[in-house]
Amino acid sequence: MRRSRPITAIVLLASVLLPSAAAPVLAQDQGNSEQARILAYWTRDRIANAIPRDFVRTPDGQFVPTAGKPSSGGNNVTGASWTKGGQIVDTSGKVLFTMGGSDYICSGAVINDDRTTYSIVLTAGHCAYDETNGAFATNWMFYPAFDTNATYTCGESLYGCWTATALVVHNGFASAGGFNTQATLHDWSFAVVGSGGLSPAATQLDAVAGSFGYSFSAPAVGTQVFDFGYPAAGKYNGYDLTYCSDQVFTDALNGNLTLGIDCNMTGGSSGGPWLTGFVEASGIGTGTLSSVNSYGYRLFKKIYGPKFNEETAATYSAATNAITGNVIVGN
Repeated sequence: MRRSRPITAIVLLASVLLPSAAAPVLAQDQGNSEQARILAYWTRDRIANAIPRDFVRTPDGQFVPTAGKPSSGGNNVTGASWTKGGQIVDTSGKVLFTMGGSDYICSGAVINDDRTTYSIVLTAGHCAYDETNGAFATNWMFYPAFDTNATYTCGESLYGCWTATALVVHNGFASAGGFNTQATLHDWSFAVVGSGGLSPAATQLDAVAGSFGYSFSAPAVGTQVFDFGYPAAGKYNGYDLTYCSDQVFTDALNGNLTLGIDCNMTGGSSGGPWLTGFVEASGIGTGTLSSVNSYGYRLFKKIYGPKFNEETAATYSAATNAITGNVIVGN
């Protein structure tokens, strides 16, 4: 089930982030105990203080975690606030999760599916699975339309929040042993979420926020891509939906095995959607999911993502059949 609801993005002042009066009851609190537990875990302070889980590649070829800001290079649109509204505002959002005892944030977007009781969120593999310690994230939650009412409280948000019942990654990522070239080639994940949102009625995520179509064939070099996320480091504040627009190239320093665009978004944007065929016109804001933010370089204003392929399709297919329990796809 899916629906598109274009709305106008609102640029928020810091004062808006303070909690308002009584928050509505979340529908999930009346249902599954695991949903209620995750929602209770994500207090306003935990959401506001969660740290980005992002990676950059150093000059010696090592990938290291960072929340820092790139320092030079780039052209075209690099990290501008999205102000034209449309479906992208509703359908993208923040991803929150716990990994290795720390609370993290990433970005993500709702992807089309044919299920009537579950929805699926696309994000980066490293926003769902700890590739170094071999463990899935816990307390995984999606907060859509964060830009519209960034209160850091699900009960005071526009639509509420949705918790994962299953996380699905590819074995190419899970078996990488760390964030390395192998991991970058498989850095996608799909989160299965049940009903959620604000009361009075629990609803399906894609019925409320809409969903994007997808392509599991990598865009050709030179294809125009719009890239979105919620960067939270450097000059970025973490509550403003931000975008870049550029033509795709390949990463020569990674064997031309991954895709890149000029963009200076920082920590917190990992897992944010790459959209081809994007309709930029005010109030439209829709396109086709073609990759996600995966990693950058310490010295360049560029973001890179995996080439979607048949392994991505297999991971997605497993997600469309998953209900509860985490899944690693492939050998």
